[in-house]
Amino acid sequence: MKPVSPSTRNDDRLPGTGKQADLVSREPQQTFDVARVRRDFPILKTIINGHPLTFLDSAASAQKPSCVLEALNVFYTGCYSNIHRGVYALSERATAAYEESRVKLRTLINAKETEEIIFLRGTTEAINLVANSFGQMAVGEGDEILISHMEHHSNIVPWQLLCERTGAKLMVVPIDDDGEFIFEEYEKLLGPRTKLVAVTHQSNSLGTVNPVKEITRRAHEEGAVVLIDGAQAIAHKKIDVRDIGCDFYAFSGHKMFGPTGVGVLYGRREILEKMPPWQGGGDMIRTVSFEGTTYADLPHKFEAGTPDIAGGIGLGTAVDYLSHLDLDLVGGYEHELLSYGEGLLGEFPEIRIIGRAKEKSAVISFVIDGIHPHDIGTILDKEGIAIRTGHHCTQPVMHRFGVPATARASIACYNTKEELDRLARGIRTVLEVFC
Repeated sequence: MKPVSPSTRNDDRLPGTGKQADLVSREPQQTFDVARVRRDFPILKTIINGHPLTFLDSAASAQKPSCVLEALNVFYTGCYSNIHRGVYALSERATAAYEESRVKLRTLINAKETEEIIFLRGTTEAINLVANSFGQMAVGEGDEILISHMEHHSNIVPWQLLCERTGAKLMVVPIDDDGEFIFEEYEKLLGPRTKLVAVTHQSNSLGTVNPVKEITRRAHEEGAVVLIDGAQAIAHKKIDVRDIGCDFYAFSGHKMFGPTGVGVLYGRREILEKMPPWQGGGDMIRTVSFEGTTYADLPHKFEAGTPDIAGGIGLGTAVDYLSHLDLDLVGGYEHELLSYGEGLLGEFPEIRIIGRAKEKSAVISFVIDGIHPHDIGTILDKEGIAIRTGHHCTQPVMHRFGVPATARASIACYNTKEELDRLARGIRTVLEVFC
């Protein structure tokens, strides 16, 4: 089934055409105006324990701008219906809005074709799709899959399961004491048995930004296919999958100011065409009989069942929002915040920052000797400061640095230096309580 062209819409009250239309009609920002950005996020006005919310957990899930919230409301109150099935007006409008989001996502990451954009529940499901479909097709006994030591569990466990099923071997590229990918060791591990390389673009627990273009180039020289976990990178920098050269790029909507429950797998068409469906059901078929089934064209071959329609439409609105902000400006501003925050924490001799890569973005993970990260997080919460504590679904990283967990402050474009000052004051309170 081919996507419906957005030009088929004939109602001005489609999802996202309220504040979203106002937003994208404004002149793009020439300098980063954080006060203006903060006005777009209503939750930032929240009071927690008598203090203004300081939200420093965007690596787990980012907050939502008003335009995304409105897009969801407009869809459910004025346009709701199932998609790809109905010939009536609501269904046609909902289908057009949903498929328009696919076009926006193609543009965002510079994919060659809209059909290379597959909607899924998130990065985890995207990686599992590749592990089950590509893995079934291309990985066998004695083959090797390369990942790095800094991967999220979602980019470890699916490959372990694939290796258990096929007899393939999982190989791990080490990281150094700064949390950097050791490229020389990677090159040693690459070889004729390497079928797939799967690495994170940006570490969720260290902030390390990996040289994914060079990683991809070397893998391709050995004939391997490359998957990049872009969950942490997608909201912080411009992504160009054709420049990277990767075969797959996976990311989640909720980390880029969109709704939960929706995400994207980009895959190069020539590989996707060869891959078998992973899940069966409605909308991924062309014909069904008891004698056999034929499958729909891309991307629908991999999109079984009723999707998260509202999520897909809301994600399209989030793409509009990111495009308006200009990710180059976002990246520069966030790097300034990162340097400022690490400088503040560096003034505490009791603090050890975990992850000191030269190329780093948006994350400050730290430990305080003798104080469990959960206790740090609990006391900071009393000050209205939200950080993440734990292993961040990267237990091998924690083992590598000899810690059970870290406290993690993660930065987004709506954060400010004043909020990082609050974090530093909160840490002083932690030290007063425990030391």
